[in-house]
Amino acid sequence: MNHEALKNFVADGVEKCRVLVVGDAMLDKYYFGEVTRISPEAPVPINRVTKIKETLGGAANVAHNLALLGCQTSLIAQAGADVHGETLTKKLISRGIDVTGVVQTEKPTTTKIRVIGGNQQMLRLDFEDTAAADAQEILTEVFARLENVDAAIISDYGKGVCTEEICAEIIRACRSKNKIVVVDPKGDDWQKYSGANFITPNLKELNAVLPKKISNVDAEVEAAARGVIEKFALEGLVVTRSAEGLTLVDGEKIFHVKAKAQEVFDVSGAGDTVIAVFAMGIAGKLKSELAAYLANAAAGVVVAKVGTYAVSRAELLQTLEG
Repeated sequence: MNHEALKNFVADGVEKCRVLVVGDAMLDKYYFGEVTRISPEAPVPINRVTKIKETLGGAANVAHNLALLGCQTSLIAQAGADVHGETLTKKLISRGIDVTGVVQTEKPTTTKIRVIGGNQQMLRLDFEDTAAADAQEILTEVFARLENVDAAIISDYGKGVCTEEICAEIIRACRSKNKIVVVDPKGDDWQKYSGANFITPNLKELNAVLPKKISNVDAEVEAAARGVIEKFALEGLVVTRSAEGLTLVDGEKIFHVKAKAQEVFDVSGAGDTVIAVFAMGIAGKLKSELAAYLANAAAGVVVAKVGTYAVSRAELLQTLEG
């Protein structure tokens, strides 16, 4: 693997990459505390909150990864007219992400609130409305930006933005303008992603579209990937395989890269990092196997952290040095 080429790209090339992210933006909110007694009101633990943390999730985390690495990043998503939407937008702006394509909606901002006592997650509260977004509104924002980007990412979390019509139109427009389009899929209907350059499922997501489930072994993943590529008219597939690393199937190329052993292995947000870094690499004209290797290296940083996390350029460079 050409580590020097990758280090040079991360150090000097990423700032030239222009990537558009379209999808379901979220706010992840954490309440950390200590549990020392049971409530007198009901048989439930009392969590005395000692720390509150708010991070970008979903498509917003994909954009965050790109921006933190130095990419020119734009986001098209939805946010509600609520306090979570204000927080989401402010965080995106503070990271240098173009939010002019974030459409305000009457729906609540998709927000996941986690209550953690000690090291144990006690409760999760989800604020969301998964009704379909206005296709014309989203596509108008997409079409206005496609000329000025190198690649587009569709980050589908099933929260309403990535409808069949929106996905199909984005892919059609990207292919007609020779723009790379990479998809992080959701659910078992991948027909709406037909014609994309690459899809980046994890093993569970890949199994969702297979007639028969496969195990996490190289040969089965390769065979399944080839079938999916043919079925949905793709160029390639990048399969994230948790502790087994990552597999790229691109035309005749098959590339396996193993995950680095970690003391902590938390996959929260790792898929966001993989698609962000892989798309960034392809946008920067890296060969797909180099982009996949870089994505796996970045994911290795993320899984060693607890909760949703975006990798920095300094961290990625340090990983490549190792």
